[in-house]
Amino acid sequence: MSEPYYDLGSYSRRVETSSPQAQLWFDRGLVWAYAFNHGEAVRCFERALEHDGDLAIARWGIAYAVGPNYNKAWDAFDPVELAGALARARAELAAAAGGHASTTERALIEALAARFPTDDPLDDAALTDGHRAYAAAMSVVAETCPDDVDVQALAADALLNVTAWALWDNTTGRPAAGSRVIEAKALLDAALAGPAGRRHPGVLHLYIHAMEMSAHPEDALPAADLLRGLVPDAGHLQHMPSHIDVLCGDYRASVVANQAAVRADRTFVEQAGPLNFYSLYRAHDLHFVVYSAMFEGNYRIAEEAATELAEQLSPELLAIDSPPMADWLEAFVPLRVHVLVRFGRWDELIALGLPEDPELYCTTAATVHYGRGIAYAATGQLSAARAEQAALAATYARIPESRYLFNNTSRDILAIAIAMLDGEIAYREERFEEAFTLLRQAIALDDALPYDEPWGWMQPTRHAYGALLAEQGRVEEAAAVYAADLGLDNTLRRSCQHPGNVWSLHGYHECLRRLGRDAEARIIAKQLDVARARADVPVLASCACRLDVSPDVTAEPSPCCD
Repeated sequence: MSEPYYDLGSYSRRVETSSPQAQLWFDRGLVWAYAFNHGEAVRCFERALEHDGDLAIARWGIAYAVGPNYNKAWDAFDPVELAGALARARAELAAAAGGHASTTERALIEALAARFPTDDPLDDAALTDGHRAYAAAMSVVAETCPDDVDVQALAADALLNVTAWALWDNTTGRPAAGSRVIEAKALLDAALAGPAGRRHPGVLHLYIHAMEMSAHPEDALPAADLLRGLVPDAGHLQHMPSHIDVLCGDYRASVVANQAAVRADRTFVEQAGPLNFYSLYRAHDLHFVVYSAMFEGNYRIAEEAATELAEQLSPELLAIDSPPMADWLEAFVPLRVHVLVRFGRWDELIALGLPEDPELYCTTAATVHYGRGIAYAATGQLSAARAEQAALAATYARIPESRYLFNNTSRDILAIAIAMLDGEIAYREERFEEAFTLLRQAIALDDALPYDEPWGWMQPTRHAYGALLAEQGRVEEAAAVYAADLGLDNTLRRSCQHPGNVWSLHGYHECLRRLGRDAEARIIAKQLDVARARADVPVLASCACRLDVSPDVTAEPSPCCD
């Protein structure tokens, strides 16, 4: 009982065992499962069984943790993983039938069996049907156990997984086709109405996922605040509030949440090592630091996090075949390129070298060509920019469809890079109409990416488009671009808006001044002053690709006494 372990807070669910050690390890496993560290959850449930081999709910825990989850659907399992997970889950549930369990525990075990309707890993239809069958079974259990907060959380989880990451129609704001998010939200709302739900890591975690894609992600801010620090050493739970922070424009809170997550991740990797699937979550937390720091104009934090992330994604880790770590993780490696583009570090971009293994690091190689091309274009070295443009196209063609950055393929993301570089080169060659057409194509590709947090493309494409429109004197058009990016006119779906970001605030403020809309400019100036105070670099344009910036561009309007 006294051996050192991670600080997982105080959450506990009493189970049918007389062994204090089995109870302790079950609690740890359940918290890790709610925290999406499924590998560590399995280890804890196995430890529980060492102390009570008849504890059926521990076998349920193993089956639950080895199966699909919100961040890893069945189609994300490689063939070896899939066959192993199915066999393990079905074996554990069969063994659980002979163990001791309470009535509720037995109901959970029987419901979970519906998730694994076949032992054939090639039967995609049965596996897909298993999501719906499990959700239906858990809905029944939830009805019979309305006061059991774990049952409510697990039922909500089952409902969300029917259409994981496709809960809401971003265009209409209504539930997506086939989504059961409304039912899941009702369960979670009811749980949050009581004190047990407000202290429950699973309820709080799932509520954030339920609401982040919605038209009103701010509704999850209270849940996000309750989750902060609740499970100190569970990095993913420390991170989760930032999904809502960033959508609401609180980039500083997002940075802080993810820095706490990174500290927890370091504690975990000291004990468990780096060669495990949780490396994806560690990468996600640093990715979020980079993304959020970029939005608040903080170069130092963004650059340090991007560097740390690249260093931890070693060839040894990426070479693991099952699960295929390169497909999951390699696309995180070149995030520093996006940082250097965001902050206009042209010399550093030009000096970047290509990876030693361009096949293993194919997304990285393509991103380096993109970054160097942008830098050459911005510095007027157009023949060199053209060479990088050709190299980007050739490297892009070699990227496999299996390479992902969370919910988006590397090819979909880098299609934006191609359009952006084409537009930047055309602009520097003074083919302005063609350049703006290409940049609008990049915007359309950016907007069309499947929902993800952080978004698949690191710097909003509208920031470059608005900056270059303003440089060409097309101020009305630029103002509309910035208003949309800031979410001031609701022309964009909610997930494509970036409230309060310092770059668009600057661009919009400048446009308002140049258009003589001084009353509006004064309102935006107050927001800009606050946002710019946190930046650690001068913010002179919404994109460093704009070259005509002068001090008078950012001058404040004169005080008005009318």
